[in-house]
Amino acid sequence: MVLHALQGADSATLTEITRVTGLSRPTVEGVVEGLIEAGLVVEAPVEEGAARRQGRPARRFRFRAEAGHLLGLEIGPHRVAAVLSDLDGKVLGAGQKEVDETASSDERLERLRTCVAELLRRAGIARGSLRAVGVGSPGIVEADGTVRLGTALPGWTGLPLGERLRRSFKCPVLVENDANAAAVAEHWKGVARDSDDVVFVLAGLSPGAGSLIGGRLHRGYGGAAGEIGALHLLGREVTPETLLSTTDEPLHPLDEQAVTEVFRHAREGDVGAKAAVERYTQRLVHDVAALVLALDPELVVIGGWAAGLDDVLEPLRRELTRFCLRPPRVELSMLGEAAVATGALRLALDHVEGELFAVEGTVTGR
Repeated sequence: MVLHALQGADSATLTEITRVTGLSRPTVEGVVEGLIEAGLVVEAPVEEGAARRQGRPARRFRFRAEAGHLLGLEIGPHRVAAVLSDLDGKVLGAGQKEVDETASSDERLERLRTCVAELLRRAGIARGSLRAVGVGSPGIVEADGTVRLGTALPGWTGLPLGERLRRSFKCPVLVENDANAAAVAEHWKGVARDSDDVVFVLAGLSPGAGSLIGGRLHRGYGGAAGEIGALHLLGREVTPETLLSTTDEPLHPLDEQAVTEVFRHAREGDVGAKAAVERYTQRLVHDVAALVLALDPELVVIGGWAAGLDDVLEPLRRELTRFCLRPPRVELSMLGEAAVATGALRLALDHVEGELFAVEGTVTGR
């Protein structure tokens, strides 16, 4: 309780902490001294002018956000990314590295380790200072971090991702589906900050979605909630990569550049590209509408590569109004490609707050 009170203020006196926590002053004094010994709290310096005006002012204390650090990691088809923060969630640095879509799991993880090592070195942070690491990955992820099913990355299905990463870090590693992590990020720092019932759609040729219900992440019984990319299996044989193709050959499921080109040609008036975009958008609307009808969210956030394609927004709004009993607001992601790593960082922060501050009701539901 004392830590949580100090985290929410730049600094505080014993009297102020006593008032906020409802604890007795002797209890607060004892706890603060113990936290100073543990390295989590430090006495704040007195401003020189304040000392002259008031005589000897009351001692003030602050939470040492620099006492530990957190990492949020993204593992994607074309890149790996990392973001570093202190215990307040203040970002201290970020980095990313491109990776080939055909890279093996070993190559991809080695690329990630290199990215993390460079980030820590630039920030001057020792690896031993890390308190928790959050990871966003494509696929259905089990509680221990094993990827039960992951078709987006080579060699990902069955990969004990959490176990592999724990070998690199001497702290808890929390692995989450990438769309779920992005949903958490938008609720923390994006367009969903004021909404507790949210669907985040990570748009692509195999779209996925993450959902918050009452401000809490909804993973489903086996972690497979929101896998809208599988809806085409329900009696619809034509895949999204075929719908968006302007030739006789379907697009490669991971070829985001080809998708961007189709949308660009459509904007320029190409008849075939416009028809392809319309087919794809209609499928995306059906996929999103299925979630909206089931969950009745206040807000749908569109991310992934579609966040850079404003063309999809108005058709989605229009068609969801047709299909849904109560159409939600539809917005583009504010965080763009940073959403997954940012959400992974929030997962790590939630874990540490749960241990250090005993905060109840974190968004992860873990």
